[in-house]
Amino acid sequence: YVKDFRIDCKSCTKTGGRGIWYIIRKKHYDARHHCFAYVLGEKNEVERCSDDGEPSGTAGRPMLDLLVGAGVHDALAVVTRYFGGTLLGTGGLMRAYSAATKEALENCEIRQKEVGYRMTIATDYVDLGKIQYLAAARELKEENVDYGENVSITYEVPETEIDAFEKELVDKTGGKCKIDRGSKIWIYSNI
Repeated sequence: YVKDFRIDCKSCTKTGGRGIWYIIRKKHYDARHHCFAYVLGEKNEVERCSDDGEPSGTAGRPMLDLLVGAGVHDALAVVTRYFGGTLLGTGGLMRAYSAATKEALENCEIRQKEVGYRMTIATDYVDLGKIQYLAAARELKEENVDYGENVSITYEVPETEIDAFEKELVDKTGGKCKIDRGSKIWIYSNI
């Protein structure tokens, strides 16, 4: 709570900046303002913000400045304000929106993304332990394991490691495992 109105702030990886804003706006339909700021691209090629009816420059711009200053990319912050009867003035609004965004940045989970593959490995039960050991040594995320007559395991493998991991698999299993690189994906990891 800031003075007599409640502010909720959400920061998240951008998958559709305005789309997420509309979802939040619909969820909090009774709120007066839903101000946002987002930065897209590794060099913040796209920067947008909105005061959503607040006086010009009192909400979106301070929020955007905080996102840029924090060095985050592909990020969206939405601050939802419920008016409680106290008029804050332009300085008070700027401080309130800045404080909400700063708090969200301090409490959010910032993640790094990199290009990778969703690799599927088909093997017999004899080589399963070797494959799991090699994957664990590289800290690869195991997405799925299908136990049947043979075993099929799916991992998220960063593009920078894919060739070396494939070579290790072939060497350690004597070429008995079947490897499918699968589709390119974004792999997210905590910083």
